Amino acid sequence: MQAPQRSNGKLRVAAILEAAAAVIAEHGFEGATMAEIAARSGTKIGSLYRFFPNKESIADTLLVSARQDLDAVFDKFDAGVGALSVRALTDDLMALIFELFTRLASMKLLDTGRDWSVKREEFRSTLLQRIARTLRIHTPNLAKSSASDIALVILLNVKALATHPTFFDSASGVPEEFRDMTRLYLQSRLTIAPEAVNRHSRKARRSPSPSPDTVPSL
Repeated sequence: MQAPQRSNGKLRVAAILEAAAAVIAEHGFEGATMAEIAARSGTKIGSLYRFFPNKESIADTLLVSARQDLDAVFDKFDAGVGALSVRALTDDLMALIFELFTRLASMKLLDTGRDWSVKREEFRSTLLQRIARTLRIHTPNLAKSSASDIALVILLNVKALATHPTFFDSASGVPEEFRDMTRLYLQSRLTIAPEAVNRHSRKARRSPSPSPDTVPSL
């Protein structure tokens, strides 16, 4: 991205990013076009390319801001995690992640294939690390590897639900069913003997890995 020096240029970039976030949230990264972003932001297409040479550069800029927001959101959340029951932790964590998936275009960027930019991979890794960190703050004797495994399971499941039409249907009971399922899962992982959870994680890591073609992208 070519950083603007004048105030008018900074305002133009802000308008472009706001429009890009809306377009990506609606259509996903693959479905978003530079032409629609230009039209939505009231920017001439030539000016858009002067600031952002391609769609990937817009995505990277959005992700830098989103990562900063992510850290702030989890820092605030983690401050009270230690006092929560497993049920309350599940409900509050699911609410936080659901909100991220509905309001951040960056979550749509995780729908694309495996050929990610460095910024996109950094965002994905940070999100997983923050969920795992929250779990270990709540349950300090949970092994780091186990927390990472649990975080990945949660995020894969949330992503699958958040990309299904029923997630946005206010009359649907699916989100509540998902919370119930996740409560039971975390109850089994955070309240049983940590040694058993950690042994389970180590055993799973020794099992043959599935083919890359069978693993959903995140």
